[in-house]
Amino acid sequence: MFFKNARIFGSDFQFHMGAFEVKDGLFGEILPENVPADAIDLEGATVIPGLVEVHSHGNSGADFSDGDYEGLKKMAKFYAQCGVTSFAPASMTLPYDVLEKAFATAKQLHEEAPTGLSRLMGIQMEGPYFSYKKRGAQNADYLKEPDFEGFKKLYEDCGGLVRIVDVAPELPGAAEFVAKASKLCTVSIAHTDSDYDHARAAFDAGATHLTHLYNAMPGINHRNPGVIPAAVETAGVRAEIICDGYHIHPAAVRLAFSMFGGDRMVIISDSGRCAGMPEGTKFELGGQDAWLRDGVAKLADGTIACSASNLYTCMCNAISFGVKEEDAIRAASYNPACAIGADDKIGSIETGKYADFVVCSADYSSKRVFLGGQEI
Repeated sequence: MFFKNARIFGSDFQFHMGAFEVKDGLFGEILPENVPADAIDLEGATVIPGLVEVHSHGNSGADFSDGDYEGLKKMAKFYAQCGVTSFAPASMTLPYDVLEKAFATAKQLHEEAPTGLSRLMGIQMEGPYFSYKKRGAQNADYLKEPDFEGFKKLYEDCGGLVRIVDVAPELPGAAEFVAKASKLCTVSIAHTDSDYDHARAAFDAGATHLTHLYNAMPGINHRNPGVIPAAVETAGVRAEIICDGYHIHPAAVRLAFSMFGGDRMVIISDSGRCAGMPEGTKFELGGQDAWLRDGVAKLADGTIACSASNLYTCMCNAISFGVKEEDAIRAASYNPACAIGADDKIGSIETGKYADFVVCSADYSSKRVFLGGQEI
């Protein structure tokens, strides 16, 4: 099957007018010289890779940490409908036995891979190795110091599906944890009150990621620069950013892309179970009560928590904030695929990768989603 007359976001992260092939659920030829006469005419529509979400807790009333398989399938259906064709759900700061149950559901969905649902390609383990001061909406009752053996057991029990693990680098034993865990997956700095030196030590030990940039970490100070400058000046460190329009001011989003560049930014939604639900909804978040208020989730004390958005909307927001179109798309597709070590299968329109793509209008206001070449 060939598609023609499309504005294709290529593997060089530029747009090209042309055609592409889908064969056995994978991308075949891209920009072929000889296009069959019966190729499907996309009439100049924009075609981008299926988006890759690496930091979302839930949607549609379901949360990954519930450990409910049917709920996880409901989440995967919502993602797919939004143009998010692959995801790595994020857990919360919870006891190991709760995480073990949730991770088991991820392993089941990954292995079964039901048709029409977003592909589960990993897990982000957000917690429990966090700073109390910067815990944000994480449950303080379950915070722990870095524990490699505990992490390794969770990692092995789910078949190595944990692709990102988070840690505050100022905690005792953090550098040693990073050195060991980075041999298994991406290690991210998160929920931290770290100074520059502790952050620098973590990056030197192998950390290559920042979880939700700006949120739950110190701001930049000229005498106490902290985590962010340490990350900016370390080649290869990627930074997530929540582009729901509430967590981060548009100017700070533009600044982040200026500091890190389009090749190192990862757009996320950080959505919770409130995504896709009506305003005023009360819900549970990591053992705490939360409410959807004014478009964003908040705890009872007003602490801002997860978002009620989705990655496709966040990508569109970034473009509307002034981020270059190509950089926003890359940050929502290829870069996150790299962060979870899945860029050989997803994240770009290239021969041999899953034929997961989104056909969009010029302004991204409408879309059609394809998984394995089949429209959902």
